[in-house]
Amino acid sequence: MYYVVKYSGPFGFIKPWTAVRDSKTFSMQFLTPSIVEGIEKKLFPELLSENGKISKIVRHKLVYSSVNVQQEQTQSRGWEKKTQTKTMIRPKSILERGILIDPTLYLAFEHRDDTEVACKQHICLCRNEDILFPSEESEMTEEDFNNLSGFELRFGKNEKAFLVGFNRFDNVHPMYGWLEITGKPVYGL
Repeated sequence: MYYVVKYSGPFGFIKPWTAVRDSKTFSMQFLTPSIVEGIEKKLFPELLSENGKISKIVRHKLVYSSVNVQQEQTQSRGWEKKTQTKTMIRPKSILERGILIDPTLYLAFEHRDDTEVACKQHICLCRNEDILFPSEESEMTEEDFNNLSGFELRFGKNEKAFLVGFNRFDNVHPMYGWLEITGKPVYGL
């Protein structure tokens, strides 16, 4: 039996591991192991010392209604000297981010106590301004969870797995997984 907390919000961005180098980036459609571990550590701060391990969240599913490309202005960390005007400036650039609209995330736990803790807190997919709030709590069988619409990255390395990034909680080791897509994970189409 799974104990499931449903989170939802107006928008969310799940940062691809190449995003720091790309001027145009679309949000990933799945959560990597390090993202799930980060969410778990936010919900259960007593696990902060356990690096590279997901202890309480056993499954997840992500659905959304559409992707909207938004612009974000950034400044570099360095300064540029303008000799003619005798000033120092920080160059600016515009990045385009494909943001998930109306994301819904289902987190499954093995123990009811964990859902009671989780359903009293908000989470962020990756950026602190992309807040998702708990909207309902339910019990379901593994089969029922499997039948929920959504994108789910199943963690591990097998013949279907691909590289999904490098784990910041686990000495930057490569992360692998395979994508399971069920039902209608993009429900706005």
